[in-house]
Amino acid sequence: MNLDWTIFLQFVNFVVLMMVLNAILYRPLRNMLKQRRETIDGSNERASELESQIDEKMARYEEKLQEAKLQGNQEKNQLRQAAAGEEATILGEARDEAAKRLQVVKDQVATEAEAAGKKLKSESEALAAEIATKVLGRAI
Repeated sequence: MNLDWTIFLQFVNFVVLMMVLNAILYRPLRNMLKQRRETIDGSNERASELESQIDEKMARYEEKLQEAKLQGNQEKNQLRQAAAGEEATILGEARDEAAKRLQVVKDQVATEAEAAGKKLKSESEALAAEIATKVLGRAI
């Protein structure tokens, strides 16, 4: 077998072609892919940071919302207690006023009943005397 010099020339041509392609095509392509990967990784990191910030802000928001609800419930309970106390005071005053008015009415009725009783007693005595006079036929 006889090796001829064209094989050696083709080998040199191949090596030169690989060096030129590496310099012109492969190296810039690898650099571009590397930059693209770095950009994507940077974007992913930024997205992760933003997501963690959003989660943190949402947690703070939920906490503040819960605190506001608790405070609102406390204020509502305080207002209910104050209203219940005021209601009890108003009802107590109304009961006292009603009791006073009832006592005045009772006193008035008792006075009127006593006056009516005296009047009835005097009228009944006069009527009894008149009946006795008519029955006996003479004045008593």
